[in-house]
Formats: sequence, structure tokens, C-alpha cells
Amino acid sequence: MDKAKTGKPDVQFLVRVFQKLLINFTWWVNRKDHKGNNVFEGGFLGLDNIGVFDRSNMIPGGGTLEQADGTSWMAMYSLNMLEMALEISQYNPGYEDVTTKFFEHFVYIAESLNRIGENWTGSWDEEEGFFYDVLALPDGRYIPLKVRSLVGLSTLFAGLVLKKEWLDKLPDFHRRLKWFQRYREDNGQYLVIEELKDHDDILLSLVPRQRLEKLLKALLDEKEFLSGGGIRSISKLHEAYYSVHIDGQEFGLNYQPAEGNSNLFGGNSNWRGPVWMPMNYLLVSALNTYAEYYKNDLQVELPTGSGNKMDLQKVSEEISKRLVSSFQKDETGHRPVNDYFTIYRDDPNFKDLVLFYEYFHGDTARGVGASHQTGWTGVVAELINRISLLAHGESSGEKEKKLSLKEKEITA
Repeated sequence: MDKAKTGKPDVQFLVRVFQKLLINFTWWVNRKDHKGNNVFEGGFLGLDNIGVFDRSNMIPGGGTLEQADGTSWMAMYSLNMLEMALEISQYNPGYEDVTTKFFEHFVYIAESLNRIGENWTGSWDEEEGFFYDVLALPDGRYIPLKVRSLVGLSTLFAGLVLKKEWLDKLPDFHRRLKWFQRYREDNGQYLVIEELKDHDDILLSLVPRQRLEKLLKALLDEKEFLSGGGIRSISKLHEAYYSVHIDGQEFGLNYQPAEGNSNLFGGNSNWRGPVWMPMNYLLVSALNTYAEYYKNDLQVELPTGSGNKMDLQKVSEEISKRLVSSFQKDETGHRPVNDYFTIYRDDPNFKDLVLFYEYFHGDTARGVGASHQTGWTGVVAELINRISLLAHGESSGEKEKKLSLKEKEITA
């Protein structure tokens, strides 16, 4: 945004932020990778009781919960750091060395999540086409916890397109990247980069294409995650109670679209079905990344089973529109976020006031929880902006260029 308005990017700001994040990244790597195998655990993402038991307490059976979401988050963090380092390197060549560090971090994490082997019970279930948490018990048993939730979908977050223009400017990083990929190929190790071509863009993704397509089927199925107001936090398939037995104890959950019926966290079971705006925002952004790379080459049905095929850019737009629709008036003058309280439809003092709820009903899009959670639900404004740009046939870059020429007209 600075570059668009002034012609100069604020590289000094990015450097200062990068140094602080470098300390934070190292802390997470050393604290949450219990076995040193690039699989992360501990429930640190704040998804609270999205699983079958309270992750803030001791794990049943004295085991360790190896988490698809924690691992996915650290993979995304690695790519965020890599992207920042690549940007800084264009102005300070000294940062080119550190780019390789984060690329290798990402590769090792991606390998851990996607590992396939005779003696390994990994997160991915090929038959069901989904990533699950795995409970590792002291006696060597591995128990997959087959809850279809944002835990599995969070693996979509980690994606980055390395543009050929970037790679041309940073030949040392490009050379190391190719060497590292070929070394892994020669040694029969997991290949993160599926298509390594000279003079072309490169996709870094936590999810291989075949697995991406399977995850998208679940994501875009209205019987599972896709609702009229966005992506649910738990699949609607879990309207049927899911349970698992560990050392004689039963743990389980079921789909709850709004207020929870569990006494975990004071009865607040808000990760068991409702739509959360920040997680949806990350999914929309991830789909844009995949669309940037695959373009029209990857098409999916939306909703699943409809026969209506579209590319991932269109899918991203459709999910964005569903999220925004929660705040829009319908043909009766109601906004779904307000449920059917007539004061918000008829009273002139209330009808144009919009509340930014903490999360939203998984079936009706009614606002639930705290009513002024602008800190994250406010990102819907950015989605509205994207939809507006697309409606006018402009990319974000084109729009920013126009704004930079009309700075006096820019308002808060």
C-alpha cells in the first residue's frame, strides 16, 4: 500500500517486523515440536474444544496429540517468513541466505504432515480424503481422531507462488532451491514441489494437488462445510455423534451450529459448527493463491454434486459473497446476521447499524457470541472491497494505482 501511494515500499518497517517474528518463530519451533519431527502439538492455535477432549488439560492416556492444525500453522508461518525475506532481499542482498532457512523449514514440515510409510500413521487418511489429528500413546499406538473440522482444512492455508520475476532477481536462492529439490529426489524423499520448471512460477504448497482436490470436495459440500454464510468449523456430517474410546473413557462431539451444549470452557462450544470470519478469510486467501498458480487448469464443482464447474478464483469469489451476504438485506429487509429481530429491519435508529459478531450460525448465518468482535470479523470489509473491485473489472493493483494518483480523495 505504501508503494502504491508513494512509489517507495517501507522496507525498514518490514525488516523490523521480520526480526521480531524471527524470535517468535524460533520459540514456537523449540517449544511445540515435542519429538523434534516437525509435527506440532499442544492446542496452541486457540481452536479450544474443536476436538474430542479439552486440549488445555492433560491428554488422556498420557499421550501426545500430534495436530494437523498446529503443523499447518507452522508451515504457513514458514512461508510467511520466506515471502518477507524474499521481498527484503530485493533491497538488501544479505537476506538472501535466510530465505533458504525458511524454505527448508517448510519442506521438512510438509514432509512430516504428508509422510507415507509402512510404520507410520500420519495425519492423512487416503480413503476418506482428509487430514486428522493423531493421538500418540506411550505404548507406541497411534489413534487417529477422525473429526472432520477446520483442523483438516487448515492444511490449505500454507501456499505461496514463487513468481519467476522474483527468482530471476534472486539467483542464489533459486539455485539452492533447485539443488535441495533434486537432492531429495535422488534420495527418494518427499517432493514438496510437484512441478519444478526453469523459467516458470513455482508453487510451494503443504497439500499436493491430488490431496487438494479431495479436500476441496469436502470444503464445497453443503452437506459438510459449505453453508449459505461461509465455511463451517465442523462438518455437518457430525450431526451424528462421533466418539472415541481411550483407556476405557469415551470422548466425543457432534455438530452444533450456534450456541454449544457442552460444559467445556464454561459451556461455550463455539468451535463445533459455527462460521468464523478469520478462518474463512484465510481459506479465501489460500484459494486465491492456488488460483494464481493453477488458473483454469484446476476446476471443481460448487457446490459439490451440482455439476457446476468453476476455477478456484470463482470459488474464492463465491465463498466471499456468501460471507458478505450475512450482512446484506434480503428481499424482506432482514439481514441474516440480525436473525429476525424486527427492530433491525423497521426502526430507523437501528436498521442501518450492523453488528460484527464473534462467529455465525452454521445454518442461518445469525450472529452469535460477542456482538462487537470487530478485531477479526471486521476483515469482511476487505472481502467487500475485493468483490467491489471484481465487479468493476479491476485488480487490486490497478485500484491502488488509481488511488495513488488521487491521494487527496482518499478517506479513512
